[in-house]
Amino acid sequence: MTADTTASSYWLNWRVLLCSIWVMISLALSVLLIWRFEGLRNSRRSNNSRVTQQEEEETIGTLFEDETWRPCLKGIHPAWLLAFRLVAFVVLLVLLIITACVDGGTIFYFYTQWTFTLVTVYFGLGSLLSIRGCYRYHKKTAGERVGNVELDTEQGTVEKSIVSHVAQQNQPRHPAGILGYVFQIIFQMNAGAVILTDCVFWFIIVPFLTIKDYNLNFLIINMHTINAVFLLAETALNSLPFPWFRIGYFYLWTITYVIFQWICHACVRIWWPYPFLDLSSPYAPLWYLSVGLLHFPCYGIFALIMKLKHHLFSTRCPDSYQCGR
Repeated sequence: MTADTTASSYWLNWRVLLCSIWVMISLALSVLLIWRFEGLRNSRRSNNSRVTQQEEEETIGTLFEDETWRPCLKGIHPAWLLAFRLVAFVVLLVLLIITACVDGGTIFYFYTQWTFTLVTVYFGLGSLLSIRGCYRYHKKTAGERVGNVELDTEQGTVEKSIVSHVAQQNQPRHPAGILGYVFQIIFQMNAGAVILTDCVFWFIIVPFLTIKDYNLNFLIINMHTINAVFLLAETALNSLPFPWFRIGYFYLWTITYVIFQWICHACVRIWWPYPFLDLSSPYAPLWYLSVGLLHFPCYGIFALIMKLKHHLFSTRCPDSYQCGR
């Protein structure tokens, strides 16, 4: 029989207290980590409006505007990244709508659907940034072609090449705006959340499925596969850096979901979407601690994927690879 989660006895015990301590510690450390590094970058900008390019590059959280839409290889036109993001956005959105229609709105009660929705938002926002980037790239290349024609006419081929190369080297890079940083943060939140949801699904829920009325259909299985496929392909193509401190946002995402579940169960007697969230179990503090610690290897796996990408592309395509961080 399901415990009455709206009763005071359900919440006023040592298990809930210990689980709350784990959550509050994670919350405090995440906020401190974000404030320490994101706040440092923002305070430097506000205190000195004339920040040089070298100072910007020294900050680990710095993101340049062109990194949001530029592929990591020079031979790939930005339009290809735009096309991929548009296809991914449409496919994910359609799949999300179909799943909601088939299984009902309660499907968004699961952490998986929260993350899947966040991945969809990521590709939607990425498509908008890529559209803007492609427009700027087109204007830049069109201007260079006009300049090259004029140089070819007036100065000759040698001078044209030298001037064009120097202009390209001296061209300043602009820091990303708010949307760019939101895009980057969502990318790193998805990086950990997708690995976490897929690992929990394939290695815990599927082998030891104990949830009643859990409909393990084709759509559910597909949602735990296609999100990782699209995100890995996006990772291989984009130029986004992966600063380690943004694991704090990943923790905040999970903490928000947990607190949402607590509020729902405190107000309404309803089933838990995952057995290990049930606070009536004597092993609940151990489960919460284990899932909290699981965030580190999940985030670390994606960080290793990024390291592998940098190693392969920088060694095999050194002249074309343009993602140095």
